[in-house]
Amino acid sequence: MLICSIYKSSKKDEMYLYVDKRDVLTAVPDELMAMFGTAIHVMDMPMKEGRKLARVDVKKVLAGIADKGYFLQMPPPKDDYMLDLFKGRPESGVR
Repeated sequence: MLICSIYKSSKKDEMYLYVDKRDVLTAVPDELMAMFGTAIHVMDMPMKEGRKLARVDVKKVLAGIADKGYFLQMPPPKDDYMLDLFKGRPESGVR
């Protein structure tokens, strides 16, 4: 089992870094930190296979931390369906 620290990006909504709590952010490359912005600590949690996470497979998180020292969770893709709801409505101005 690994105690994982989770940080959210100050620059990008819904982007998170998962790291080994003992290593803090030392394994994260400077280039990634420049793109990520200020790392805002969200929480610490125990990670082990079989744990359910909302948007990412725990096996990928554990593998990323083991291989690189961190796992970067990218924001989910934006859905175009909301725009489709308004297409064709005269009051929307979208055609």
